[in-house]
Amino acid sequence: MTISKGADWGKTVRRPPDLRIAANDHDLAQMLDDGSGRPAAVSHGDVHRTVGGRPLGERDELLALPFDLLRVSLDGAEPLAGVAHVLARSPWRSGGWWRGEAVAVMNAEFVGEYDVAPRGHPNDGRAETFRIGREMGVRQRWEVRRRLPGARHLPHPLIAVRPVRTMTWDFERPLVISVDGRKIGLARRLAVEVEPDAAVLHA
Repeated sequence: MTISKGADWGKTVRRPPDLRIAANDHDLAQMLDDGSGRPAAVSHGDVHRTVGGRPLGERDELLALPFDLLRVSLDGAEPLAGVAHVLARSPWRSGGWWRGEAVAVMNAEFVGEYDVAPRGHPNDGRAETFRIGREMGVRQRWEVRRRLPGARHLPHPLIAVRPVRTMTWDFERPLVISVDGRKIGLARRLAVEVEPDAAVLHA
């Protein structure tokens, strides 16, 4: 069951002897979605920061946190799993983040140094989405970027914000799609579905 507002998240458990520790968000997604059922944790990355950033060290007790996964499909292809975020932007030759449409689908709160989704939670059964239209100019985008580390970029009249359980975006031109910090290709259609309580993260 996904977390309810004001409720405690997860429970304290003994550290599993077969705990696997991922080095980043991409590796964590592979572990949580490999079907083995083996426990997994993550030592770095945006999910690690979102859940508190505590070093795992040799702690005997950890939190077992129910965790949502993202199912991401490009142009109707077979979905792949994500844990932190899905980002879509123009190719660099067309201006990258500075021009054209841009979309962020957030399961984690952070993208690197940027606090993109301060109201998001990786076990609320939805993703926080942010869409920038082509009409936002470079100067406005620079100001948004300047405010992102402190989560002061919202509200903004040119950033459409929407929590979703499933969503499909169709783009005028192919955009570069990245999942958990890894570029996975170009697509004109991006589909994301949240799979609630799909895994358990140890932290």
